[in-house]
Amino acid sequence: MGLDIIHLLPDAIANQIAAGEVVQRPASVVKELLENSIDAGATNIQLIVKDAGKSLIQVIDNGTGMSNTDARMSLERHATSKIKSADDLFKIKTMGFRGEALPSIAAVAQVEVKTCRAEDELGTVISIEASELKKQEPIAHPKGTSISVKNLFYNVPARRNFLKSNPVELRHIIEELQRVALAKPEISFTMHQNDLETYHLSAGKLSHRVVSLFGKSYQEQLIPCSEETELVTITGYIGKLDSSKKTRGEQFFFVNDRFIKSNYLNHAVTNAYEGLIAKDYYPFYVLFIQIDPKRIDINVHPTKTEVKFEDERLIYGIIKSGVKQALGAHNVSPSLDFGFDVNFDSAMAYLSKSDRISQADRNYGQFKSTSREQSNVDQWSKLYDVAKNESETDPGDLQKELGDTDNTVTISSRFDRIENLVETETNIPFQVHRLYVLKQVKSGILLINQHAAHERILYERYKKRIEQNNGSSQQFLFPSQIEFNPGDFSLVTEMESEIKALGFDFEFFGNNVIVVNAIPADSLGRDEEALFEGLIEQFKKNQKDLQLDKSENLVRAIAKKSATPPGQKLTPDEMVSLIDQLFACQNANYTPSGNPTFVILDHQKIEGLFGR
Repeated sequence: MGLDIIHLLPDAIANQIAAGEVVQRPASVVKELLENSIDAGATNIQLIVKDAGKSLIQVIDNGTGMSNTDARMSLERHATSKIKSADDLFKIKTMGFRGEALPSIAAVAQVEVKTCRAEDELGTVISIEASELKKQEPIAHPKGTSISVKNLFYNVPARRNFLKSNPVELRHIIEELQRVALAKPEISFTMHQNDLETYHLSAGKLSHRVVSLFGKSYQEQLIPCSEETELVTITGYIGKLDSSKKTRGEQFFFVNDRFIKSNYLNHAVTNAYEGLIAKDYYPFYVLFIQIDPKRIDINVHPTKTEVKFEDERLIYGIIKSGVKQALGAHNVSPSLDFGFDVNFDSAMAYLSKSDRISQADRNYGQFKSTSREQSNVDQWSKLYDVAKNESETDPGDLQKELGDTDNTVTISSRFDRIENLVETETNIPFQVHRLYVLKQVKSGILLINQHAAHERILYERYKKRIEQNNGSSQQFLFPSQIEFNPGDFSLVTEMESEIKALGFDFEFFGNNVIVVNAIPADSLGRDEEALFEGLIEQFKKNQKDLQLDKSENLVRAIAKKSATPPGQKLTPDEMVSLIDQLFACQNANYTPSGNPTFVILDHQKIEGLFGR
């Protein structure tokens, strides 16, 4: 008979396999160690990383500490203090419970654990490498635990080679710290990266923690949200409309203080904002769901970021209702005024702010000419005045073409007169609603989207500059400072050379601050802080939605953010220049994202509009 072929895996190999699920990158180690410190009752946690966690990740806490035996057992697979029976799986309130974190980390790194309990005179130090115990001995140590993880994946070169650049890995570490810090605002956190302090978060209220993490701009943007039912309690903050961004990332759900990811519940929040923010924008929120642990299953995924609810649809409805009530209570969402003319109200929504008629003086105001309508009349008047001087065009016929409804004037004769106007001084472009530029051509009417056209022009211009590394700049007389959150700051650090190739000139000032000395010459008149922050936001959005290399992503982002915004008034010379530059592009028809920059309404299509 043949030999048996099935055997048990050695612990070291089993731990490496488990590490493949639990430890995917340095940020995974940070998450597990921070959660262990929280479970140990720590009130002060320090995070130290070097080389974006590749060389060192150290977490120091003032928790309960461990005995000699517990310290050694914590490095054994499936060893835990939180589960004693199967029933305990249905009432979990701690952050960690699987007993896989430390042994999995120790299987792919060099780990040193120092720990001491308050009642012990001496603590314990344990060194372990690739699941092999190297040292265990007594040591003088303050109450609490310090765990150092050095040279992550040193014994698995293939895994280490898959790690991204330092700024990218650091950004993932910062995201994990943000999630844990938001979940526990009553705990103080500090973070040092390469001996520089990145965060110093004092214990306090959730609102203070949000401002400390994301910046002072959020101080005026938070709306309290609270909804309580017999099944679940929802608390936290949502953002005002101005705080919404084009990128996801600042949306946080916590179930029993554990961060989770849920596209379904995220839809409940975005659905509550429907009609209040642009379609491609995402609101800020930090929402806590408190629910009986028996009604959820958190043992779905090794990283514990997915949760199954007993009745997910009901949770969806409660969250949506709570967010809508919070928006309404702070006069953010529209309310129905029974004393107001609904038809007039809906008509007003289409007018720009400067064009709106005051509510106090609205006696038949909706039937009066608006400034936009008068502007169009003025444009046509200018066209008529110039056309009068052209000998080949009869002023009386042109007046009929523009305003006369005499049925004896045929469409074909109108087109004949339009042909006569082509390539003459009378063929000046004009704006419609400050969104589009119109110009007649031989085949009909050229309709240009001014923002899309300018985006195409700038895209090709910036693409050439970044390829040649010779972006032109406009120097500031007085440099300005811009403060970023640590995640965005690391992104700027990663793309320093590419951003400067576009025409930006800036220096790092420390503590997540840069000093901007110049911006691209094409962006004159723009607020440099809004331009720079908009560039980073658009870059992150492209990164999530598209598969682009770094340079292509940056060029698209700066082109979109620097382009003439919708609603910008253009002079006749600016409109002519826009048209000339657009048709000088290699691909004038489309924006970089594939949207049309212009359309031509030919004679046949125009006649079809009138049923001809």
